[in-house]
Amino acid sequence: MSNKSYKKTKENSGFRIFLKIILVLLIILLIFFGTVTWYAYSKLNKINYVKLENIEINEGVAEKLKGYRNIAIFGVDARANTYSNTRSDCIIIASINQDNNKIQLTSIYRDTYVYIDGHGYDKITHAYAYGGPELAINTINKNLDLNISEFVAVNFDAVMDIIDSIGGVSIEVDSDEMGYINKYIGDINNEMKKNAAKLSTAGTHNLSGVQALAYSRIRYTAGGDFKRAERMREVLNATFSKAKTLSIGKLNSMADILLPKVYTNISSSEIIGLLPSIYQYSMDTGEGWPYDKKDYNTGIYYAAPVTLESNVKQLHEKLFGNNGYEVSDTVKQYSNEIIKKTGYNK
Repeated sequence: MSNKSYKKTKENSGFRIFLKIILVLLIILLIFFGTVTWYAYSKLNKINYVKLENIEINEGVAEKLKGYRNIAIFGVDARANTYSNTRSDCIIIASINQDNNKIQLTSIYRDTYVYIDGHGYDKITHAYAYGGPELAINTINKNLDLNISEFVAVNFDAVMDIIDSIGGVSIEVDSDEMGYINKYIGDINNEMKKNAAKLSTAGTHNLSGVQALAYSRIRYTAGGDFKRAERMREVLNATFSKAKTLSIGKLNSMADILLPKVYTNISSSEIIGLLPSIYQYSMDTGEGWPYDKKDYNTGIYYAAPVTLESNVKQLHEKLFGNNGYEVSDTVKQYSNEIIKKTGYNK
């Protein structure tokens, strides 16, 4: 593959992941910000319920994470009309502190090099393709010492109109970003048969769906990919905040389109049980994991955690306040094997 083709593939992958993260956040809003019980049930019945049979959690982890409800959110290949046999381009862990109702989102990089039962060391995104949500959850639990037993998965054809449906989002675009955002607006217009206007000046703009997504793709200014991730979080926060102000009628219209594309093993009755207290919840879009990683290329690109053990330790200290966390024997084993394979130990 040429460098130009690789760059375009990588940019398009990031673009799809960003779309899916926005969709997942809006689905959370649609599920939780209902009105009366009968209305919520009528919407939630559109969701596809999936039963999982065998969830694995490393020894000792459940007790250490008591008080936290961790849910896996997967954005899967839009072209597959199913919850399985497709890669999860987007993987987010929603960690809910049940004492203070704070939700923290942690995204797992799709190329992260981990152990997948029955398939050896591979990209974490492939776990979903190999064995659906059950294998994907078990892979996350065993490599990150988590206690996940619930998931939400979505597939979709396009969600660009979501930002348009909420009336756009207010974002400040600086002079260094102007050339790039207009280039990407042109690219998206060509790729998706849109006709969004380009920006004429720097400053604060109410960006349309195309414009906001173009902004999120910028990666060649100072800060590179790290700054791009910051832009994505900025647009996500703006979208989430704007969506919370929508009328019930607008949420109703969006729910009819989006909820039939949701797969989950969380029952409608469990979701209904959360409704009375949901307005007390707050959300932090958090960070990406692993925090420390290096490129590992065997002819196939991977992001190798350096090391898995230290990244898992840091995750538990940041998310759950477990200072001095001691990882499980399973994580230690995987971490040592990744070091042997990659040669990266710091």
